[in-house]
Amino acid sequence: MPHRVANFFRSSTHSLEHQVSNFTKKSSSGSRRRASPPGSGRSTGSELVAYTSEEELDDSHAPPYVPRLKMGDSRTSSFTSDSHKEKDHGHHHRLSFPGMHFGRSNKESHVHTPASLDWKLESPPIVMYGNAENSTGALLSGQLFLHIKDEALEIESFTATLTIRVSQKKPFANHCAECTSQCTEIKKWSMLEHPLVMMRGQHSFPFSVLMEGHLPASMETPLVSISYEFKAEAIPRSNGITPVPPIRLEKVLDVKRSLPASEIPHHSVRVFPPTNIKASAHYPHVIHPIGSYTLALRLDGISKLNPRVNTIEYWKLKKLTWRLEETIKTVAPACGRHSPRLGDSEEGAQPKKGIVRSDTRIIGEKTLFSGWKSDYTSANDAKVELELEYSLGKHARSACDTKSQDGTEVSHQLMVEMVVSQEWAPVNKPSLVTHTGVGRILRMHFGTILTERGGIGISWDNEAPPIYQDVPPSPPAYSQETNLHSDASIAEMIEPLDGALTAGPVHRLVVEEEGGSSRGHWRASSEGR
Repeated sequence: MPHRVANFFRSSTHSLEHQVSNFTKKSSSGSRRRASPPGSGRSTGSELVAYTSEEELDDSHAPPYVPRLKMGDSRTSSFTSDSHKEKDHGHHHRLSFPGMHFGRSNKESHVHTPASLDWKLESPPIVMYGNAENSTGALLSGQLFLHIKDEALEIESFTATLTIRVSQKKPFANHCAECTSQCTEIKKWSMLEHPLVMMRGQHSFPFSVLMEGHLPASMETPLVSISYEFKAEAIPRSNGITPVPPIRLEKVLDVKRSLPASEIPHHSVRVFPPTNIKASAHYPHVIHPIGSYTLALRLDGISKLNPRVNTIEYWKLKKLTWRLEETIKTVAPACGRHSPRLGDSEEGAQPKKGIVRSDTRIIGEKTLFSGWKSDYTSANDAKVELELEYSLGKHARSACDTKSQDGTEVSHQLMVEMVVSQEWAPVNKPSLVTHTGVGRILRMHFGTILTERGGIGISWDNEAPPIYQDVPPSPPAYSQETNLHSDASIAEMIEPLDGALTAGPVHRLVVEEEGGSSRGHWRASSEGR
């Protein structure tokens, strides 16, 4: 049958719907194809062309390529003879769908894990208080829990490491793993000194480390990202039959830095020559990622009296824009293979450390056309006052101020831009304002420190146990020894206890001697205290 020759050359990558539709069409038109003569295929010249049936020609998913077979090809005769045999005996091929496998595959089979790893941090959040030069660091402590699921499991080694990973977004050499990522080990723990057989249950392993204060905080910027990775690995000993995979635990730590904030707002004064405009601003020097802050701004010297023509010249505020800008500087280091030499012709040339890259982005901005108070009643004391609220953008991914030893530096500044235009009016008629067409842009930059909130936490070195002033440095000394088995009266040596006044009987200690030994017991008495 000619249509089966065409089906043989069809690609097996057709969709499931296309193959099912072809199978339905073949079954419905099977009787008509059986009635057609074997030599219904058309031939031109010395070549035989295999065509599909009419139903398949109407299919929009039919492949555009139609294979051609020569008349003398042995494959044509074999295909034709096979098709005749199938027509005579009424056999049908089973439809298969390549790439379709039902049921669970070998890759999805469940792998038994004899143990699992978990952890619990006992230290507070990792916050370094103070700048990199003065900070004493932060403490990290916790426990690793190894859960043994089998009856017994021999652990060959159990280690944990704390590393800092610096990833360059614009590395020195593209497609180089060593130039892109640098990993430095901070601390390594060996939980087991030798192989140990552990029984079923939970086994805890404590760990602790002091993270030094010069380490940078975790950050994610367009140029560089810094992260702290904690990895633990327990390697079971293989029984020789089935290899046991190692048990791993990987966590990422969030390290922050908190800088102290001043309670007094920072005061800054700007003068804009050749005009007499003077800007006085009060603003907080330290801000945090969450929250809004206020900048109090006052403009003086915005009016000028011209006695020659008896007019007053004004500078009126038309537009104000504020922006929070973040500047990132980093050094993209070069690995050993890509580090060029400085002055190759000179002897003893030093390798180049890397390329300095910088980027500035906006993490918050807003434009105002109103909202300030203007007072032009006095010709010599006109002023403009406003309180500007600013904060970080809602979806801004900022990084806190930092300066690390590897050259990474993040800084912030608040930029305020004002557009003023010049107007004049007669002294007797100040309402007759005339625009001069002169305008100026006044731009101011205020250094700002962006840091995390310190909260109620303090540095680890400032934490001290309580000191009780009334407790003596040592217990009191006893001058005489007491022998309980002597004949001395124990009741005389014991000081009576004076408790709160009670309505009940008073209990006193009574000592009795019997057979050369003494014993004491409490006896209730109705006497007073």
